Amino acid sequence: MSATEMSLEHALQSRRSVRGFLDKPVPQTVLEEVFSLAQLAPSNCNIQPWRVLVASGEVRDALRQRMVDSAMQGKAINPDFEHLPNFEGVYRQRQVDCAVELYNNMGIARDDKAGRLRATLRNFELFDAPHVAFIGMDRQFGVTVALDVGMYIQSLMLTMTAHGIGSCAQGSMRYYPDDVREIFGEPESTAILCGISFGYEDTAVAANRTRVGRAPLGESVKFLS
Repeated sequence: MSATEMSLEHALQSRRSVRGFLDKPVPQTVLEEVFSLAQLAPSNCNIQPWRVLVASGEVRDALRQRMVDSAMQGKAINPDFEHLPNFEGVYRQRQVDCAVELYNNMGIARDDKAGRLRATLRNFELFDAPHVAFIGMDRQFGVTVALDVGMYIQSLMLTMTAHGIGSCAQGSMRYYPDDVREIFGEPESTAILCGISFGYEDTAVAANRTRVGRAPLGESVKFLS
């Protein structure tokens, strides 16, 4: 199925977090098409606040090595924005359910500390993806503008899905933003929100068997008339 043939419904149902990629770069022409389509995302007053930094090849390798080294050496993280709050109640349960499904597929037991550490490190290895996109915005912007960037991210990942490209949005990609800015030559005013590792899925990777559902509609949406 080509990108033009895939329906929005199919893309929404097909998109998921891919945690293992083939050593096969996405052609530059396809990259430009995907990121051009994502530019159509809505934003307040059409300000288009997203700043997108895509690393491939040697640049990707350098960033990956820096992040892996920092994680292994226990370097303190330095995100541009505050961490997410601790999840509680049903939100915590959903988080746990997701982790259990992932770790079960990876063969990692609850008491396997070494296995869990290795699974965490895979984030900084970009799950072997040939590309990573760092998504940022001007540091002066707050939550309202971050919502615009979120709509861009969803548009980007759905467009990738339609083009047969797997992706994984990662909060861990914001942990060492100074390295990202240095390598890309970005000013301090560019703040990093997250990253997206992407490429062609390696279906042989056990983590890619992970499937998680969604809550019943009534738990999230209320209709009144």
